Amino acid sequence: MIIDGMALLFRGYFATSYTGSIMKTSKGVPTNAIFGFVKYMQDAIRTFQPTHVLCCWDMGAKTFRNELYPNYKANRSEPPEELIPQFELVKKVVASFNIPNVGVEGYEADDCIGTIAKKYSDQLLIQILTGDHDSLQLVSENIQPIIMKKGMSNYEVFTLDKLQEEKGLTPSQFIDLKGLMGDASDNYPGVKGIGEKTATKLLKEYETIDGILENLAKLPKGVRNKIETEIEMLHLSRKLAEIHCETPVEINIEDCLRDFDEMKIITMLEELEFSRLLKGGSFIEGLKMNVEPLV
Repeated sequence: MIIDGMALLFRGYFATSYTGSIMKTSKGVPTNAIFGFVKYMQDAIRTFQPTHVLCCWDMGAKTFRNELYPNYKANRSEPPEELIPQFELVKKVVASFNIPNVGVEGYEADDCIGTIAKKYSDQLLIQILTGDHDSLQLVSENIQPIIMKKGMSNYEVFTLDKLQEEKGLTPSQFIDLKGLMGDASDNYPGVKGIGEKTATKLLKEYETIDGILENLAKLPKGVRNKIETEIEMLHLSRKLAEIHCETPVEINIEDCLRDFDEMKIITMLEELEFSRLLKGGSFIEGLKMNVEPLV
């Protein structure tokens, strides 16, 4: 299991801060995002029973995509003040579970996830725990994104069959889809005036962006004009959308073996004053390997 660290941390923050009350230790250190992160991580491990676990992180605001397009993610606001000190602290928590923290300067967590998933998918079934649908471009026989939905223990696991059934597109077509329609959350436009519905229809008919461009003359005049006007941005948007699967990230897969030290975890959770998690022993019990995976 490859965990998308930021996806879980932000989910943990907003799931526990909507009331306006932020959980803090007696020393005033905010911990609400970490509390949510740990609960989500434990639940996924209990549910999917991975033999190996690692966690990937973004390593800064700027990546190679900003060099390609300076406005990439320029619309993102600063993270909440209470979340900032939790960025580094959560990595210490992950390490206390004997789970490696992985990241490479200049690349996004998605790029590390894609590189590792592709490298080891011929040996292991790779499941990616995330809330990000960009991971659907990585789906293969042995790579399955686990999309976290609202609430605890609410997952949607994407296989090749599920992807075709739900979306009607292949993994590589998801890259072309973003090239055509852009991504408002990442702040790149694609082709102005072409939304998901039109982009999907074009890809189902012509398969790829190259196929669409080879058949421009067959397209309705309005659609053709939009593509011709924005053709450079179309190619750039596709490049921005594609997960880079040749990131210079190195891991030792043996270091990712699921081998938790109960006392190490308990010590860390006690330090964070997460007494609620430790009551009754069910949290630690949920981390133990079952003979038969639940999913």
